[in-house]
Amino acid sequence: MKNPLKSLLLFFHIINESPNNAKSYKSRGKGRSPGKQCSAFPEGLCRQFSLEEIKAAINSFREDFLLGRGGFGDLYKGIIDDGTMAVTIERFGPFGLRGGREFRTEVQLLCQLRHPNLVSFIGFCDEEDEKLLVYEYISNGSLDKHLYGNRSNDPLSWRQRLTICSGAARGLHYLHSGAKHSIIHRNIGSRNILLDDEWNPKLSDLSLSKMSQAGSATGSLNIKIPVTVVHMDPECYITGRITRKTDVYAFGIVLFEVLCGRKAIDLTLEGIKKSLTSWACKCIENGTIYDIIDPYLKKKIASQCFEKFVEIAYCCVCQTGKGRPEMGEVEMALEAALELQKIADSEKESVDHQGEYEYEELLPCLFVRNDIPDYGGNVVEQEFDSCSDVDSTISDSFLDSEVIQLATILNQG
Repeated sequence: MKNPLKSLLLFFHIINESPNNAKSYKSRGKGRSPGKQCSAFPEGLCRQFSLEEIKAAINSFREDFLLGRGGFGDLYKGIIDDGTMAVTIERFGPFGLRGGREFRTEVQLLCQLRHPNLVSFIGFCDEEDEKLLVYEYISNGSLDKHLYGNRSNDPLSWRQRLTICSGAARGLHYLHSGAKHSIIHRNIGSRNILLDDEWNPKLSDLSLSKMSQAGSATGSLNIKIPVTVVHMDPECYITGRITRKTDVYAFGIVLFEVLCGRKAIDLTLEGIKKSLTSWACKCIENGTIYDIIDPYLKKKIASQCFEKFVEIAYCCVCQTGKGRPEMGEVEMALEAALELQKIADSEKESVDHQGEYEYEELLPCLFVRNDIPDYGGNVVEQEFDSCSDVDSTISDSFLDSEVIQLATILNQG
């Protein structure tokens, strides 16, 4: 099955940061009133907290307030506004945002991002060498915990998973094309898709997001810090540059996690199975993808919806960026897949009013990927006489050697 998705979106050029804007972020010192709105932003979109307020919210950084680790620092759950509002506070560590200008630029960027599928940014604190960001608190935690963590609740239904994927794609599409500047998230993964009390998805870890370079036709930028290893775009690994398509690749891996209910890298497995992406692509290409989906989902997915979802995920993880869809296309395709499932469910429910229906086990059409990049970043056009040729090529590819090697090193370290 060929990729039917066609490029629909335009890249938005970046407006260089104005030096005058940077001046408005300069620290006002201890004399600044607590919780005052930052005058540099219209409509009161940003609050500047005092360090005293932050310490009161999380009891002076006590360990029992610690939620976990973010991209470059610790995450705490706190309470502000006289105990009326729960928040997540990100405290940057020694490898986080260091310079005052870098931090102020980060705050300026975050204050411009407003979307239902992004974690809302509330404010910041820049005082006494402490740099902290304050976000809304999301109650149901991260998607990965509901896919393959210690599930305290029932597994997510297929309709729930589709809705979550569609919403997450909508948020990422907004970052790429709907915000004032084109934003590359850089750290898309199931652990950074949070679920609120109504199971709506919200992208988090936005402090790693970066604006694309001004005037760049490809929307790319050089990186000094690698994106998450298990979600790394092969082209990013080769060239050291990230683009919007880097996020698309990572999102494709999330789609496979959602479908299969397992981690992107599982070092307890053998060979190609260590890498979910490589294993799933191989199974798609030889027609056995249904065999490795989450057992909970067996006989619960309509055939047309399943084929559409598999097609989207497969296209997202194409080895070359030019072969991947834009996020707007991914969003629309996922919405179409969700609609196909709803239609099929309605037809089943009209026959079985108790809702105890099942779907037949499925075998999707075979895919053959013809653009395998060499390690110099050039596309090598290849023709395959059989699925075994495809399998051997993919098993020798980047995802089955370099990524697993890096993941092994990180796991040991």
